[in-house]
Amino acid sequence: MTGTQVIIYVCIGLLAGFMNGMFGIGGGSVGIPLLNLTGIPLLSAFAINLFVIPFTSLVSAITHRKNIDKKTAVYVIIGGSIGEVTGAISVGLISTLILAIIFVITASTAVSAMYLDRIAPRIYRKVNPTPRNFLLFSFILNLITGLRGGSGGSLFPPFLRVMKLDPHKAIATSVSVTIFTAIAGIMVYWKRGDIIWLPALFVLVGSMIGARIGSRFSLKTRGAYLEAGLAILVIGLAFITVYKAL
Repeated sequence: MTGTQVIIYVCIGLLAGFMNGMFGIGGGSVGIPLLNLTGIPLLSAFAINLFVIPFTSLVSAITHRKNIDKKTAVYVIIGGSIGEVTGAISVGLISTLILAIIFVITASTAVSAMYLDRIAPRIYRKVNPTPRNFLLFSFILNLITGLRGGSGGSLFPPFLRVMKLDPHKAIATSVSVTIFTAIAGIMVYWKRGDIIWLPALFVLVGSMIGARIGSRFSLKTRGAYLEAGLAILVIGLAFITVYKAL
């Protein structure tokens, strides 16, 4: 491995880690295509993404620890982990384009629902954040993201906002949950032998640094700005996913 490749992998990790710490998303929507562009096979890019996330999310969760909704996190971890394993086992069963379209629809719906309290306050008041709803929807979201090598992090913050957590709590809870959902998924990839260890370790170093920086920025940013930034980011990444699938 050349010095240039090392720098590239560390920079990919920095970007993915910053997104994790700042917005509570896994970073795979950027990290996976960038790793694939460096010549790493797609399944290995999925595996590296999931390998890095527990460490990155742990750094972010420690910084965000005061805002984690622990009771909510338990239900999302259970539903999300089952969905993640199901998605990881089922990778390849659905065409990339169809999966990308499903992801865009889901992401767009989640972001729109994030503003439901302003768009349709009467409907928002009827949203019931029960354990059953946390289990069901976290399973569905992780199944969708697991099919494309993600940990659910890109959809968890909007989902948690719909479930009436404020932006800082949604981000904090999301990063804590993805520690466990990513571990559940990586077991499948590890068993299949998809992890390329040297690039993974350099991405890990960059992502942990990026997560710390992003988390500190997030804590100092107003909730409304985080909400707007998250909405733009999730929708943008969703459409990039479709573009890549065409």
